[in-house]
Amino acid sequence: MTLERHPKDFSDVEVGEDHVLAHDVDQEPVEANRRLFDGSMMKFVSLLAIVYSSFHLYVLNIAPLETWSFRIVHIAGALVLGFVLFAGARFVSAEEGSARHRWTTWIGAAALLPAFYVLYQTYSFWQMVQNGALRIPVELETWHFGWPLLAVTAVSIVLSWFHQRERSRFSVPDLVLIVCSIAVAAYFLVAYNTSMRMSTGTSFAPVGISFAAVAGTALIMELTRRVAGLALVIIGLVFLVYVFAGPYLPGFLGYPGLSVQRFFSQVYTDAGILGPTTAVSSTYIILFIIFAAFLQASKVGDYFVNFAFAAAGRSRGGPAKVSIFASGLMGMINGTSAGNVVSTGSLTIPLMKKVGYSKKSAGAVEAAASTGGQIMPPIMGAGAFIMAEITGIPYTEIAIAAIIPAILYFASVYFMVDFEAAKTGMRGMREDELPKLRTMVKQCYLFIPIIILVVALFMGYSVIRAGTLAMISAAVVSWFSPNKMGVREVLHALEIASYMAIQIIVVCAAAGVIVGVISLTGVGARFSVLLLDVAEASQLLALIFAMFISILLGMGMPTTAAYAVAASVVAPGLVQLGIEPLTAHFFVFYFAVVSAITPPVALASYAAAGISGANAMETSVASFRIGIAAFIVPFMFFYNGALLMEAGWFDIARALVTALFGVYMLSGGVLGWFANVSASWVARLMLIVAALLMIEGGLVSDLAGIALAAMVFVMQRQRKGRLAAA
Repeated sequence: MTLERHPKDFSDVEVGEDHVLAHDVDQEPVEANRRLFDGSMMKFVSLLAIVYSSFHLYVLNIAPLETWSFRIVHIAGALVLGFVLFAGARFVSAEEGSARHRWTTWIGAAALLPAFYVLYQTYSFWQMVQNGALRIPVELETWHFGWPLLAVTAVSIVLSWFHQRERSRFSVPDLVLIVCSIAVAAYFLVAYNTSMRMSTGTSFAPVGISFAAVAGTALIMELTRRVAGLALVIIGLVFLVYVFAGPYLPGFLGYPGLSVQRFFSQVYTDAGILGPTTAVSSTYIILFIIFAAFLQASKVGDYFVNFAFAAAGRSRGGPAKVSIFASGLMGMINGTSAGNVVSTGSLTIPLMKKVGYSKKSAGAVEAAASTGGQIMPPIMGAGAFIMAEITGIPYTEIAIAAIIPAILYFASVYFMVDFEAAKTGMRGMREDELPKLRTMVKQCYLFIPIIILVVALFMGYSVIRAGTLAMISAAVVSWFSPNKMGVREVLHALEIASYMAIQIIVVCAAAGVIVGVISLTGVGARFSVLLLDVAEASQLLALIFAMFISILLGMGMPTTAAYAVAASVVAPGLVQLGIEPLTAHFFVFYFAVVSAITPPVALASYAAAGISGANAMETSVASFRIGIAAFIVPFMFFYNGALLMEAGWFDIARALVTALFGVYMLSGGVLGWFANVSASWVARLMLIVAALLMIEGGLVSDLAGIALAAMVFVMQRQRKGRLAAA
C-alpha cells in the first residue's frame, strides 16, 4: 500500500504553556481555522493570508519595492496575521465561557479609540509630507502619536496575557495590537520615504521614529513569545538592558553608552530589525516557505517521504532510517528544525515505536534527523543564503562546501540508528506495510522541482528566480499525478505558506533587535578581543569557547535567527584569529544548528517528545547523543580544509573516507556496538580515541586511528567468539 501523509503546517509547534496556537498540530491550518472562526471572518483571514504571500511573489518577481518599505510591510503583515492566529493566553472551553474575563474585553474596546486615533495621525503626517513639509511638528509626534501609541500598546499587551477566550471568538486586545502594528508600519513608511530617513541614529532624528521603534519592538517581542516561547524574548531583553546598563559595567563589557532616543531611532533600520535577518526572511525564507507549501499542496512532498519508505523501510529499524532521508529532504526547505519534526515526525515516530524503538529513542532520532536538514545543501534551511548575505561569499561556493559536512552528519546519525537496531534486534517493516519501490521509481519525475532548483542555482540564476521556477514546476508536475493543482490548490498553498511563515519571520525580526544591539554598542568587537586573548593560551580552547557561545546564543531560536546572532558575535572573532571566513562561519553555523538538540533548551527534541509521548529532557539528551558527530565535524573541517572542498581532489577524497571512518568509530564508541557485538568500556574508549585521531586529517594521525580501530576489531571478534561459546 502507499503511505499517505496528512498535510501539516510545518511551523505549528506548541513550545510552552503561555503561547497557544489557534489551530492544532494534527490538522490542516485552513480546516482548523474554520473551527477558530466561522463564515465571513474565516474567509477574511484566508484572503489576508493569500494576499500576504502573493504580495511577496509580486514584489520579488515583478515589481520591486523600495528595500526598507518592503521589509516594513513584510514585518507588519506577519504581526497582523500572527495576532489573529496566535492567542496570548490559554483558551477556555465553551462551558467556562469568557464572562470572568469580560473586563479585559471592555478595556480592550476602550483602547481601540486611542489606537485608531494614532493610526489617523499617521495619515495626517502623510498629508503634511505630501504638502511639502520637511519635518513633522515635535508636539504632534510626541503627544498625539508617540505617547498614546506606547500607552495603548503596553496596555493591550498586558491585557492579552489575561484575556482568555473560546477558540471561536476573536480577541479584542489582539485587535488593538493589530491596529498598533499597522500604525507603526504606516509611520515608518511615511518617515523613511522622506529626508528624515537620513537622520536616524543622530540627535536630529524625529522623535516619532523612537516612539514607533519602541512600540514596534514590543509588538515583535510579544508575538515572539507566543510563537517561539520565552527563550528568545529573554535573550533579546538582556541585550536591550545592556544598551543602557553597559556604561556602568566593568571590563570589556563597558562602552560609552547610547541615549534611548539615539538607540531606538536606529534599531528599526538596516542596522537592526530591518537588517540582514529581515532581509533574508523577506526574500529567501518566504520564497522557500511558499515553495514548501506548493510541495505540500501538490503532494510532491508526500512523495519524498514515500520514496524514503520504499527505499529504506525494509532494513532493520527501517522507519528510523526513513526519517533520516525524509527529514533531510524536507528539512532543507522549511527552515526550522522543530517544524521539520512536526511535518515528518508525525508519521515516522509512531512507526519507529511500532518496530521496537522506545518513545525516547523514536523522538530522539527524528529530532536529530530533522536538525540535520538545516545543514543539507543546496538550501540548508535558508542558512546558505544568510551566510552569503553576511559574508559576501558566492552562494554556489557555500553550497558546495556544505556537501561533505552534511554527508558526515547524516552518516553518523545513520550509523547510530543502525547500531541501535542491531543491538536491540529490531526488524524492518513488512513488504505489505510499504509503498512499492517500482511504483515510486515510475513517479521519479516528482523530483523535478528539486532538480530544477539545484540546476538553476548552479547555472547562475538568482535565488529568487530559481525558487520561483521550482515553485512553478511543483505545480506543473502535479498535473501528471493524481493530485493535480488547480486554482483552488494554488490559493490553498499561498494561504498555508503565510501561516507557516509567521513564526520564522517574527523570530528573525526579534533576532534583528539583538543584531542591532551588537552592531550599535560594539559588543561583538569586544568579544572578538576576548576571543583573541583566549587564543593566546590555546587556539583549541578559543574554538571550544566559541562553540559554547554559539550554542548558548542559539538555544530557543530557529536556525536562521540563531546563526544570524552567532555570526554577529562569534564569527568576527574567529576571523581575527586567522581562520578563513568560510570556515569561521561554517563553524558558527553548525553549532547554531545543533542548539536545537542541545539540552536544556532543545526545541526540536521538545517537539519530537510531544509527538512520541516521552519525557522532553530525556529525549533531548538522547538526541544530543545521536547527533554527537555534529559537535565533532566543525573541528574536523577546521583542522582539515579539504572537508570544505578547499584542497585538491585526492586530498578531498582521502579526507572524506577517513572522516567517514572516524564518525563510524565514534558512533560505535558512543553507542557501545562494534563488529556486530556489544563493546566493553575499554573498547568504547579506544573507539572514541581512534575517532578523535581522525579529526586532524594528517597521515600519521589517520594511520594511528586505523591501527587502534583494527585492535578494537580483533578484540570484538574474540569477544563475539567467547559470547557464542558461552
